Amino acid sequence: MKNVEMTVAGTMLTIKVDLSKEFGPSASGKTIIIASTEGNVTIPDREEKVGLNVYRKK
Repeated sequence: MKNVEMTVAGTMLTIKVDLSKEFGPSASGKTIIIASTEGNVTIPDREEKVGLNVYRKK
């Protein structure tokens, strides 16, 4: 994962992303990647999965 922190408290999932970070252009070159789980990942200590991409226009 890039710039993604997930925590679970009871039944509440919290996702933290630092919006000041950048990881360069997307594959298409149209956007700048800020955070990504890089596919679907399992939530810590749970069965559920999450897929997250945070980006902005170039």
